[in-house]
Amino acid sequence: MSVESVGAVLSTQEQQVQQASLGQDDLFEILLTQLTYQDPLKPLDNQEFIAQLAQFTSLEQAQQTNDNIESLLTMQTANQSLGLLGDTVQVQTEQGGQVGKVTTVTFERGVPNLTVQLSNGAFINGVSLSQISLVRESAPAANPVEDF
Repeated sequence: MSVESVGAVLSTQEQQVQQASLGQDDLFEILLTQLTYQDPLKPLDNQEFIAQLAQFTSLEQAQQTNDNIESLLTMQTANQSLGLLGDTVQVQTEQGGQVGKVTTVTFERGVPNLTVQLSNGAFINGVSLSQISLVRESAPAANPVEDF
């Protein structure tokens, strides 16, 4: 199960599709061109004009929703990564599955990278969430701090 797909990082194919699609500015330009070159004897029907404006509003709301979802997914991925601090994880590497404890979480362009310390003291840097195949929660401390 790939956890990274939850993040805000888009594949190059998804980025190309987004760049190729029409945006709100493109639709406004089309509407202005349509109004500029319309026949004065046959003006644009009011119902058509309102329908086009409603499409603009719908497009803007869809873009805002998409931006909000991307932000939410980025925060969820960050929260998920931070929740692994101190936990024992199994990391899939070229050497196979290695077990260690998550010691550090760093973020590069919003993408979390974990540092895992193995039982022999060695560190694995730049571990992505998709490389983690098993998580074991660390045992609670012997003398937990009491809440005030």
